[in-house]
Amino acid sequence: MQQIISTTKAPSAIGPYNQAVSFGELIFTSGQIALDAKKMEVVNGGIKEQTRQVMENLKAILEEAGSSFDNVIKTTCFLSDMENFNAFNEVYGEYFQVLIAPARSTVAVKTLPKNVLVEVEVIAFKN
Repeated sequence: MQQIISTTKAPSAIGPYNQAVSFGELIFTSGQIALDAKKMEVVNGGIKEQTRQVMENLKAILEEAGSSFDNVIKTTCFLSDMENFNAFNEVYGEYFQVLIAPARSTVAVKTLPKNVLVEVEVIAFKN
């Protein structure tokens, strides 16, 4: 059965979607951008600061769903510019151990919501 996942520790949806949905033991998050959950504003800084905020938003959602980055099996990452790929990887890599890092797709897109530099969505399983 489908269950909606929602937490105040991550930004509320800015459209007709939920932060995440679980189905059975799987969790599917919506793409997270670099919004501060309290202010609902894009964080200051460049790709590293935005990536860190995105990952913290995902962490909060996963925790609410009874999961963690250790249980992520797939990520899809969207960058506004592939020139940011290495800097993005530096921060992204802080959240995953190399030996159990999830499968991943990373694509460049023309624009992202609120003109952010990065968006990430994950599929994970519950603890």
